[in-house]
Amino acid sequence: MREHIERFGVAPDGRLFRNAAGNYIEAAASGITWGRAREARLVLDEHALSLAKRPYDLRHAGISFWLAFGVDPAECARRAGRSIQVLFRYYAKFLAEARNRTNTLIEESMRRWDEPESGA
Repeated sequence: MREHIERFGVAPDGRLFRNAAGNYIEAAASGITWGRAREARLVLDEHALSLAKRPYDLRHAGISFWLAFGVDPAECARRAGRSIQVLFRYYAKFLAEARNRTNTLIEESMRRWDEPESGA
């Protein structure tokens, strides 16, 4: 992104991508360009897995990353321009996995607490 901004700048309204006339890029054109970028940068295994198949997938990955590292869900929702309800609906699987990981950590901490101290 930094290289793109350095080379092309941004539109007056802050958009990163625009056509030669400075207008919005049509969906069909951006899809073709995105496909070419994926082919140029992803290895075959990643390409076959449909990794980053759509530009929106990057947004989803970014929000998932924030949630995984403990960013408050309300703040994630605000930055994503969504409600907490929408965030929970679309990230329910991720949140369930985080809950399972949290439960495992809690169980491990309780197990360690109950262990007798060595050398006591």
